Amino acid sequence: MDYELLNIFNDERVPIGVATRKDVHTYGYWHEAFHCWFISRDENNDYIYFQLRSDQKRDYPNLLDITAAGHLLSNETVEDGIREVKEETGIGVSISELIPLGVMEYVVTNSKIIDKEFAHVYLHDYNGSLDEFSVQSEEVSGIFIARFYDFFELWTERKNQIDVHGFVMDGDGNKIKVNKVVERTQFVPHHETFYKLLVNQIKDVLEDEKKFLRNIQDKVE
Repeated sequence: MDYELLNIFNDERVPIGVATRKDVHTYGYWHEAFHCWFISRDENNDYIYFQLRSDQKRDYPNLLDITAAGHLLSNETVEDGIREVKEETGIGVSISELIPLGVMEYVVTNSKIIDKEFAHVYLHDYNGSLDEFSVQSEEVSGIFIARFYDFFELWTERKNQIDVHGFVMDGDGNKIKVNKVVERTQFVPHHETFYKLLVNQIKDVLEDEKKFLRNIQDKVE
């Protein structure tokens, strides 16, 4: 995986060549990623889904993260990034089913990596159940759900903890139901500005959808 080839860019998103994944994170080259967040709703609440990164992962093991995400390889288009959803969650979706949120920049620097990504971010309006997820064990060890507005308030610093529920995989491949309380430190540190931009954009999408549905309902009545 260290030697996967990624396209690299300057600060203005102009391509400047190709580098290995290892060099990308060693020298801090800008590169592209694909992010897909699952959302769902019932009569009372909107929800957002997270993957629990496997304890086998070198970077950020055992932290909650984007439902499905990954780097775009040098020979891939943004649309090719949809493969990450099936690989990591077992849920098959097409790019036409996703809601684009645009390209978001973020930078994370620590003792291990310099991660500078242009992330192509999408939403998927998921109508299935947790039972339908089939995770890629070397990448993902579980799936969790939170009420979206709890997640929104966590990253807009109105709450310090939120409730999540979901499952983790045991050593025999069984799904074990889990309910727990989590803090910001239990999420991958993409950077607080990234999370704040993300939750505000998702909030706008959800509110626009509700307005649209109310307008349809008013016309029917």
